[in-house]
Amino acid sequence: MELNGAVALVTGAGRGLGLYIARELAGRGAKVYAGARDPGAVDIPGATVLRLDVTDQQQVDAAAAAAGDVTLLVNNAGLATFANLVDGGLDDIRLEMETHYFGTLRMVRAFAPILKGNGGGAIVNLLSALSWVTYLNATSYSAAKAAEWSLTNGVRLELATQGTVVTAVHLGAADTDMMRQWDVPKLEPAFVASAVADGIERGDLEILVDDAATYAKAGLAADLRTVYPQLA
Repeated sequence: MELNGAVALVTGAGRGLGLYIARELAGRGAKVYAGARDPGAVDIPGATVLRLDVTDQQQVDAAAAAAGDVTLLVNNAGLATFANLVDGGLDDIRLEMETHYFGTLRMVRAFAPILKGNGGGAIVNLLSALSWVTYLNATSYSAAKAAEWSLTNGVRLELATQGTVVTAVHLGAADTDMMRQWDVPKLEPAFVASAVADGIERGDLEILVDDAATYAKAGLAADLRTVYPQLA
């Protein structure tokens, strides 16, 4: 997909990867709608800012009404509660699923007809290496991302006939506010944004940004005691 002249809507564009991706797309010549729960937090010159909480159907519908020229939807909005599944708060677990799975689904359902009317276009879902592997204190997040991965595979098939390319982006940790408390190697957000934009332009169905994502995917075919040594 040619980004110069594309019309992109990026969710969660107020900070983190969403902010960097929106800036990268604008820098490559795309018109950008920047969706954010706090519109005042958006700092993207030339972008059209939309108040957008993907857990709020009315705000999703309002965004679709305001952005009828979109040809590229980037579902980036997300959060992490660091809840475990067995002893974590159910409200936290529901919030992660509501945001990553149902929030992405709301956006896809609202914008699929718009993309069809504009020639097909593309949808990009920001997933994670944790779509395929999990860690303690992130098991709820991983479950939500695994569900979003399955959603991505499903809507890719459903939207193929209208010419919409659906891309999954997987990566380990990026140096954003959400990952501040984790002492792990982290990618520069600008690097991730560039990799995402490159993949969109190539028409990739899957973008594995780093080794963490590559290893996590390979682990799907490995013995579970190899993937999770603590089970050995």
